[in-house]
Amino acid sequence: MRLPDSGRYAYRPITDRPAFAWPHGGGLAAYVAVNVECFAYGGGGATLTPGMDPPNSEHRRYGWRDYGIRVGLWRILDELAARDLPAAFLLNAWVPELYPPVAEALRASGGEIVGHGRTNSELQGGMAEDEERTLIEESTALLTAAFGTRPAGWMSPGATQSANTPDLLAEAGYTYTLDWPIDDQPVWLSTRGGPLLNVPYPLETNDYPQVLSRGHTGREFADIAHDHLTEMLTQVGPARTPLVYALSLHPFTAGQPHRLHALRRVLDLLAERRDDIWLTTPGAIAEHYAAQVTA
Repeated sequence: MRLPDSGRYAYRPITDRPAFAWPHGGGLAAYVAVNVECFAYGGGGATLTPGMDPPNSEHRRYGWRDYGIRVGLWRILDELAARDLPAAFLLNAWVPELYPPVAEALRASGGEIVGHGRTNSELQGGMAEDEERTLIEESTALLTAAFGTRPAGWMSPGATQSANTPDLLAEAGYTYTLDWPIDDQPVWLSTRGGPLLNVPYPLETNDYPQVLSRGHTGREFADIAHDHLTEMLTQVGPARTPLVYALSLHPFTAGQPHRLHALRRVLDLLAERRDDIWLTTPGAIAEHYAAQVTA
């Protein structure tokens, strides 16, 4: 029997992988991803809030997300800075022009900028190839102009892909993607433009699906993220294979006071165990892994 598969990567169990090591000598690399996004009023993308919305309530869906870039982001930036935790910003390319203070704050933070489309109101999944190529090219050019360095990595808006997305990313010069939640280690993907590295990016330790799709409270999400990190620290004991822990935050979700209050203990654990964890960014993970394990 032959089941269709993506054709992008081969099956290989985590017990049978090439040897590699993180630069700090420990077995766990960790990064925090902050999704910095913009939305069109009435233009799609802002389709869910944590509860049922009454009819004619686009202002509620849009406003709940706008809260993130007005309020929640600034709280998250403060929490990361207070603990000296590096961050990767999954950034819609129209944000710097629409919200200049946000771009200034991201520059000042020194965090990595990851390509994330133009806006989360347009998703790549249903795009024609030429249309999607233009989206990637325009997003890359805008982020490069805003920050002086072109992004190395890409996370598709809404985690959607077309059949061409990995090919187009590799052809556009991207070296890694965060789109495939397939592993706790980086995995090489095959594309017509050459190998593209997939760096682990979470569904389980991602506030958006946990809160909006699965209905977890902020405290439940914090418990999940805390337990996930604690168990990974156990899994990477002596002679164990190296892993990647990723925490994905959306300012309109994690930046709400009650969720941020619960989330602090996860950030505290990352900071407290910094001697055991390589606190880094997905770009640094991709670069370090690619130097040791070739496609």
